[in-house]
Amino acid sequence: MIKKYDVVVIGGGPAGMAAALSALKKGAKVLVVERDVRLGGILNQCIHNGFGLHYFGEELTGPEYADRFVKLVESEDIDVMLESMVLRLTPDKKVEILSPEGYITVEAGAVVLAMGCRERTAGAIAVPGTRPAGVYTAGMAQKLCNMKGYLVGKKVVILGSGDIGLIMARRMTLEGAKVELVLELMPYSSGLKRNIVQCLNDFDIPIKYAHTITRLEGSPRLTGLYYAPVDENRNPILEKEEYVSCDTLLLSVGLIPENDLLSGMDVEMSPITSGAVVDENRMTSIPGVFSCGNVLHVHDLVDNVSREAEIAGGAAADYALGNVTAGDTVSVRATDGVRYALPQRITKGGEGKVDVFFRTVDVYTKKRIVVEVDGNEIYSRKTMILAPGEMEKITLARQDLVGDVIVRLK
Repeated sequence: MIKKYDVVVIGGGPAGMAAALSALKKGAKVLVVERDVRLGGILNQCIHNGFGLHYFGEELTGPEYADRFVKLVESEDIDVMLESMVLRLTPDKKVEILSPEGYITVEAGAVVLAMGCRERTAGAIAVPGTRPAGVYTAGMAQKLCNMKGYLVGKKVVILGSGDIGLIMARRMTLEGAKVELVLELMPYSSGLKRNIVQCLNDFDIPIKYAHTITRLEGSPRLTGLYYAPVDENRNPILEKEEYVSCDTLLLSVGLIPENDLLSGMDVEMSPITSGAVVDENRMTSIPGVFSCGNVLHVHDLVDNVSREAEIAGGAAADYALGNVTAGDTVSVRATDGVRYALPQRITKGGEGKVDVFFRTVDVYTKKRIVVEVDGNEIYSRKTMILAPGEMEKITLARQDLVGDVIVRLK
């Protein structure tokens, strides 16, 4: 079975739905492919509030935020395939799908990648010791608790201070579990400051920075673990090892963009974000293939995911409908305290403005964000504090982008 669409969106989470709606507004015939039984993605299990403040101007829970987009998608002329897995994407934009209808090939004018992320597991970070029950990724524990009604443990240790881990520290406490402590390998948190305050400080949950797990104990279930501070090379100082009794370990140790579909497609990838290298329209190095949301780079707020997806969806529709004029691009490079900047390419010159997002390498205070083009400073802004857990944005005038761009701190 072969079908044809102007735009195929892979993923039905917040990025996929926003991209589909944006493409539809440009007049495209749109298909959304989602492997789950419902639209909404990860938001369906995020029952805490804090979503939508920037996009909707009000505070929503994850399911409430998702439901707003689900209702819009269902009310519009957008085709949706649920319980459907994309098996292969070809450079000529053929999408091979295994669905309840059978094996389907869709020929697309443009493709939007919106598959999100998966979590790093205990195997991915090579946690030493036995392999007992009671070790979960924070996201899996969240799903079991919020969607299935299971309490995964009573005495909990959390490794990593990513936002999901911080939120689960609060969630476990509210459900009656005791969170013994949070361990963070880095000397700072990778989560939002508000989550440190609301999820740890408000519940007197201790966090130890520059610490990691040295080994697990227990069989068949976790009974405790050893942890130690790390040196400047992030190696554990074993002579300072300590023990904590626990029956559950939650891992919040990073996210991996779900870019498996791009293997073998010769898409230029960023070694920093593990996502594709894109231009300001979120188009990859393969014309007509776009990327947005957490599959492109890990966001701090879902509101930013939705905004970015609207850019990608609208641009995908323009490409599929032949409304795009190609132009020369300049590169965007990060240095001097800036870990990465995105987009990595911007169309040279023109009118209007373009937003550039970036994250820092470390925590910095009283720095200037500086943007240079061919050695000339075109943008400067003073900041009080910058942290890796907070994504920053700068807005540049296109007319100033006549050469390669460098984003740095001074």
